Amino acid sequence: MSDIFDHIDEMEQRRDKVKLGGGEDRIDAQHERGKLTARERIDFLADEGSFVEVNPFIENRGMDYGDTEAPGEGVVTGYAKVEGRLIFLFAQDFTVFGGALGEMHALKIAKIMDLAAENGAPIIGLNDSGGARIQEGVLSLDGYGHVFYRNSIYSGVVPQISVIMGPCAGGAVYSPAITDFVFMVEKTSQMFITGPKVIESVTGAKINSEDLGGAKVHSSKSGNAHFTAPTEEETLEAVRRLISYLPSNYEEKPPSKTPVSLVHAEERMNEMLDIVPTDSTKVYDVRKVIKLLVDNEDFMEIQPSFAKNIVIGFGRVNGETIGVVANNPKMMAGGLDIDSSDKCSRFIRFCDCFNIPILTLEDVSGFIPGVQQEHGGIIRHGAKILYAYSEATVPKITVILRKAFGGAYVALNSKAIGADMVFAWPNAEIAVMGPEGAANIIFAKEIKESADPEKTRQEKIQEYRERFANPYIAASNGMVDDVIDPRDTRKYLINSLDMLRNKKKETPKKKHGNIPL
Repeated sequence: MSDIFDHIDEMEQRRDKVKLGGGEDRIDAQHERGKLTARERIDFLADEGSFVEVNPFIENRGMDYGDTEAPGEGVVTGYAKVEGRLIFLFAQDFTVFGGALGEMHALKIAKIMDLAAENGAPIIGLNDSGGARIQEGVLSLDGYGHVFYRNSIYSGVVPQISVIMGPCAGGAVYSPAITDFVFMVEKTSQMFITGPKVIESVTGAKINSEDLGGAKVHSSKSGNAHFTAPTEEETLEAVRRLISYLPSNYEEKPPSKTPVSLVHAEERMNEMLDIVPTDSTKVYDVRKVIKLLVDNEDFMEIQPSFAKNIVIGFGRVNGETIGVVANNPKMMAGGLDIDSSDKCSRFIRFCDCFNIPILTLEDVSGFIPGVQQEHGGIIRHGAKILYAYSEATVPKITVILRKAFGGAYVALNSKAIGADMVFAWPNAEIAVMGPEGAANIIFAKEIKESADPEKTRQEKIQEYRERFANPYIAASNGMVDDVIDPRDTRKYLINSLDMLRNKKKETPKKKHGNIPL
């Protein structure tokens, strides 16, 4: 009997050594940077007491690191619960070799990703790493390849979430780039392919890590980050919130959540009339409309600081998760450009992967004109929206709030590309182009020859609006299912989503399409 207790004691000693990571001094240094340790992050993210570690004793016995040890291979892996639902995760341990990835470090991550896919649960990566473990040479690069491969083949199988909580440089950035959502902590996390020193040596440009690849840069300029927060705790809390909207895998539907008060939501519908001006030249913030339509005004916006002319995010209608895509006339008149096209098309594809109905709130003047947009590939980027909506088989509902002009009208979930239901408010204008521009072209001769050209122009604008742009023209041709009172919008959404609950539609059998990337 005493022998087994000796073995148990040895096991506990080894486990304690792994849990201590790089040691007390390095843990203290991590705290001094304002950062949590890998295990502290897991404890904050997961339901209390639910984390189960996997492969704690893996180590690379074939490598000689001198006097330095690598307990746990610098990464903690396992599974846990978030609000009672299963997740799998890995957390890189910066106290061990700066979280650098080596062969066995990568193996641990790959194994936990395989478990996540096999068991149909989200995979969450808490990234805090100095990059590849140089001592292991090409083996560390091969390790990255195994992680990237799984990011790719499990895309659309289970949700994949990356949380950048420190440095993430070089090839390491491509794993988060493939995942569905990227979180960053403000002022303590960075992502870049080449660091400031390399850039300076090659180009002569001087820049610090934060300005090169910090949370602000990636959330507002590059679009690589979907969410940011000031602290690690707030970031992890946001991860928990995001998970609450998502199904565990592609075969499940999103979880339902009973609204706190439906009565309050219906009472507030009158406010809809005051938010959206009937004058199509006046601006407003579409997020106010979204919050009136979703349960409890609870809307989780994605990439709020990037491509602000389009708003995307998750909410619930009558307890059911929906994805929202909405033009925001407050920015660039709600027109579509290169960045907004990329932003919304990838979100549409995510929703379709995971059975999340898509609500499109349309108020679009068209694709943004200009030499820079044309030369930058607006044709190719705009085509992504058409492709994403056409390919999506989830319930798709469009509400035309005001303007719907030209190719942008077609692209934003029109009937022609597969919308299940399209509603328009009575003030909506649906046409090839705006009444002002159209009148100037169609009635150019009458306006020029008129005794009062400006008066005639205004009359022709109104004539075009009444004859060609009003929603009843589109409705009479079946392109709009109904023209509705704005105050009834939420009611129509609830009824439509309920009707489409068991929608079954498949695309033609093929290996996969070729989206215009």
